[in-house]
Amino acid sequence: MTKVAVLGAGSWGTALANTMAKNGNEVVIWSHKAEQAAEINDSHRNERYLPGAALDQKLLATDDMKVAVDGAAIVLFVVPTKAIRMVAKQLAEVLAELDQQVILAHAAKGLEQGTHLRISQMIAEEVPAKDYTGLAVISGPSHAEDVVKGDLTAISIGSDDATAAKALQQALANKDFRPYTNSDLIGSELGGALKNIIAIGSGMLIGKGYGANAQAALLTRGLVEIRRVGQALGAQPETFLGLAGIGDLIVTGMSPNSRNYRAGVALASGKPLSQVEEEMGMVIEGVNTIKAVVDFEKEFNLELPITRTLYQVIYEGKTIDQGITDLMTRPLKAED
Repeated sequence: MTKVAVLGAGSWGTALANTMAKNGNEVVIWSHKAEQAAEINDSHRNERYLPGAALDQKLLATDDMKVAVDGAAIVLFVVPTKAIRMVAKQLAEVLAELDQQVILAHAAKGLEQGTHLRISQMIAEEVPAKDYTGLAVISGPSHAEDVVKGDLTAISIGSDDATAAKALQQALANKDFRPYTNSDLIGSELGGALKNIIAIGSGMLIGKGYGANAQAALLTRGLVEIRRVGQALGAQPETFLGLAGIGDLIVTGMSPNSRNYRAGVALASGKPLSQVEEEMGMVIEGVNTIKAVVDFEKEFNLELPITRTLYQVIYEGKTIDQGITDLMTRPLKAED
């Protein structure tokens, strides 16, 4: 049995914590809201994020990070990208107070605004290296709503530390949830972040009434753009053919459970971005990540026509119809 502290009680954090608790691990989920922690402890529910889902009775919650982390072998961040630094700073203080060394992991999917840093880089800047033995990322095709009800799921754990990846793998694995490991932390993080952009475009197509042909074309060519960015930033190209790449892209780009997909559908209906974000009530990571990728396009002289067009639609006022026409009438070329 392993003690695991999960930082963040949203849908994905709760689903991962619940999976590990069902496996017999001692799992404590930290929320910054006392009432949310009380709901998980008292009624074994998290109705705002996973309505109707019954959580394992062994899963505990607290609004005191020190209580969650004390004695934990693994600390898993599952908070929005914009909250990573704040939570990491708080964790660094807790680890220093406890004089404790842990394995660090995260399941967030985004890039930091301004710096364009990956999540692991942000965490490493805030938590002293002496306080952790390895850093891993959970990525792959997985909707929290399906995981919590026991749908068959396979994910990938990326890390350049095999011991850290295997420890997390053991904590998560069961008959319904199959984690694989890989050694490409960079590619695993980028696949998880960049697929959100393409998922918004997929939702736009469906919202405009296009069908499976259009959706398949967008996802396939979108994967080419993801791979181009990944290779420019040092990722292994084969990572994007696995669960952290094409797997995550498929499930995010084709399912109404995906908030990025739903955001694309809503934008296609004519709603402004501000209204979509307000109605969603959760972070739409792809909306922010696209800014970083457009900068990467310029910095590394990359060809990213889908990403650039989506940026123009979201931030520069280009209509979706015009964006589609522009993409479909580009100069003809060989497939790459």
